[in-house]
Amino acid sequence: MGKRFHTLRREQWVSRPIGEVFAFFSDARNLEAITPPWLHFRILAVASGAIHAGTEIHYRLRLHGLPIYWRTEIRKWDPPHRFSDVQRSGPYSLWHHTHVFEAHGDGTGLQKTKMIDIVRYRLPLGFVGRIVNAVKVRADVARIFDYRNRRIAELFADSAPGGR
Repeated sequence: MGKRFHTLRREQWVSRPIGEVFAFFSDARNLEAITPPWLHFRILAVASGAIHAGTEIHYRLRLHGLPIYWRTEIRKWDPPHRFSDVQRSGPYSLWHHTHVFEAHGDGTGLQKTKMIDIVRYRLPLGFVGRIVNAVKVRADVARIFDYRNRRIAELFADSAPGGR
């Protein structure tokens, strides 16, 4: 990845088996369900049926009132353990998002999955981009992933045994 980049890392536990959690993230349509509504996020196209290495996803969103068109490509695909996507076109000069899924049991038969998101990104414009990141973008990216973690907890709580 060469030049300097910023990293965001989030970990989250979900009380569901790894296969079920990975299946949720394998469906591009679920991305809308875990993206904050204030982004007005919409998938425009998925370049293939089932997601696999090489799948491209085209979407649009609005950030601070500005329309953004984004195209990502699934680079690594290792079900049910990990996959990564990279920005092919969009607002960053680098966006690399790795999704990791680890299966865990608690000895009672309850299956849990630890999800790890690692995002490496860089803004264009060098020094100016680093200042914009420090002033605004870092907080925006963290806020988006905080929302995502809350939504994932809500969505999987609804389907958990004994859940709502």
